[in-house]
Amino acid sequence: MHGLDDGTWIRRFHPRPDSGVRLVCLPHAGGSASFFFPLSRAMPSFVEVLAVQYPGRQERRGEPAVDSVPELADRVFAALAPWADRPLALFGHSLGGMVAFEVARRFEREPGTAAALLFASACRAPSVPRHAEKGWVHLKDDAGLVEELVSLGGTDPSLFADDEFLSMVLPTVRADYRAAERYVCEPGEPLHCPVVALTGDSDPRVGDADVKAWEEATEGSFDLLSFPGGHFYLNGRHREVARAVSERLRDCAGEPPPPGG
Repeated sequence: MHGLDDGTWIRRFHPRPDSGVRLVCLPHAGGSASFFFPLSRAMPSFVEVLAVQYPGRQERRGEPAVDSVPELADRVFAALAPWADRPLALFGHSLGGMVAFEVARRFEREPGTAAALLFASACRAPSVPRHAEKGWVHLKDDAGLVEELVSLGGTDPSLFADDEFLSMVLPTVRADYRAAERYVCEPGEPLHCPVVALTGDSDPRVGDADVKAWEEATEGSFDLLSFPGGHFYLNGRHREVARAVSERLRDCAGEPPPPGG
């Protein structure tokens, strides 16, 4: 089947065997690998996107969802071993940003390996406490869970009127929120790789201070990119984000500067 590798975790929608770097994309709570299909398509030829498919969704919906960020990171890290023959960068959106941070930590603990860069999108820094301003989402009833999803956007609102759709996705969404809301960053050394934080300028859940705090997570360089939009600013801005991300991957891909750059 096109787009699937031999395992279960990695989706490669646009194979680029001559790329100089691979960008590993990790989705948000309730999200799937296909969220990154447009971003993958928009990337230049020197960047190959590997989109992570968590258990409990799409063709993996028969598997139980993983409700722990460290466990997700352990399993993603193991799944990436066959793909580490060239530099790997990590791009995590929301929940995926936490998982990406933990995967980057695991790379740095493994002698001779490290993530080339970490892109943290629409995600509070690990040092920022997770507060339940309006109550923990994963403890709400189904109506409360749907209300949260509607408030964030990113999902076609008409789907929430489909009982079959809700019965299929809500258990996985709840498990993902449980993972995100119970996550506590264990003390440890800061990362050494560069970190780039990306945010929507009107994100209702992730504030400026939450994003700027990513600078504390690394001894490497730090950059902050803001785009018009909310928590799912990425929707409709794939080319713009792909351009910004790929420019920061040129060096590790061995790609020369663009003409006039």
